[in-house]
Amino acid sequence: MLVQLQYLRAIAALMVVFFHAILQLAKVNPAIDATSFIYGETGVDIFFVLSGFVMWLTTSGRNMTPADFARKRAKRIVPLYWLATLFSAAVALIAPSLLKSTAFDLPHLMASMLFLPWINPVDPTMIAPVIVPGWTLNYEMFFYFVFALLLPIREDYRLPALFGAFATILIVCHLLPETTATKFYGQPIILEFLAGATLGWLYGQKLLLPQHWAWVLLAVGFAFLFINEDLVRPEDRYYAWGIPAVFIVYSAVSIDFSKLPFVRWLNYLGDASYEIYITHAFTLAFLRIIANHFPIGVLQQPVIFVILCLVLSSIVGAIIHEIITPRRKVRIASRPAT
Repeated sequence: MLVQLQYLRAIAALMVVFFHAILQLAKVNPAIDATSFIYGETGVDIFFVLSGFVMWLTTSGRNMTPADFARKRAKRIVPLYWLATLFSAAVALIAPSLLKSTAFDLPHLMASMLFLPWINPVDPTMIAPVIVPGWTLNYEMFFYFVFALLLPIREDYRLPALFGAFATILIVCHLLPETTATKFYGQPIILEFLAGATLGWLYGQKLLLPQHWAWVLLAVGFAFLFINEDLVRPEDRYYAWGIPAVFIVYSAVSIDFSKLPFVRWLNYLGDASYEIYITHAFTLAFLRIIANHFPIGVLQQPVIFVILCLVLSSIVGAIIHEIITPRRKVRIASRPAT
């Protein structure tokens, strides 16, 4: 794996944890106005671009069938997500007061297990599964499905076919009567996967940025991601947040990280980023409950609370990662293709 991809995974996961930690502050201490610090939602856009890049890179030049591809992705995504979903549904059934955005609803549960978009029973304005952050996995699995169908196509034509498929999906969803599915899959955010796959093709063709420009554009990408998250609505994220995410990923893969110190802990958190992403909602809920029901003054301090959210979410994610991931040797190839 390119080590910079691991770093970006870790950063993106911690950005999302930070975003949700800030949202929890108002529930911990209503007197705190943390609206000026609500950042990190754009970590999802980095994840989507990374996903397109990695899927292209890991299938390029290989004779992989749609079934093999689907099996590998399901093995990675499904077990933990199903366990987390069933656990959340059980809590919603047994102790509904503990959860703020989840209620037990059997059709909603079944749709969540099948990665299908469904109206959240707690908030009808939101299309989200039982585990609310899992809405991103609904998009991920949809992208995997489309990508798998195109794998039998000759690789030279696969990227144009992917462009055609996504254009067709967006057009059809906007022409059909509005339903939950057409509204969900008709969002241009799916183009971030396409952008990532395009970056994967550019990487395979050795069309990379010069080192000095890569560093500049990496900084510019993060700067615009930060600025646009404050200025632009989530509804317009596909260009305002997606384009900076593309710059970030393209710049990162263009940089020769073999000449830089290896950040072992950041690389490890990148490896555990999926587990952190799936479990952090439970970790934050636990900290919120502790802060609300026990007179622990330190948890009422915003900075300390957010730091605890980041640290504990990382620890829990790492523990789950160690439990469910078999030990294996990972080859790190940090030098860009030349």
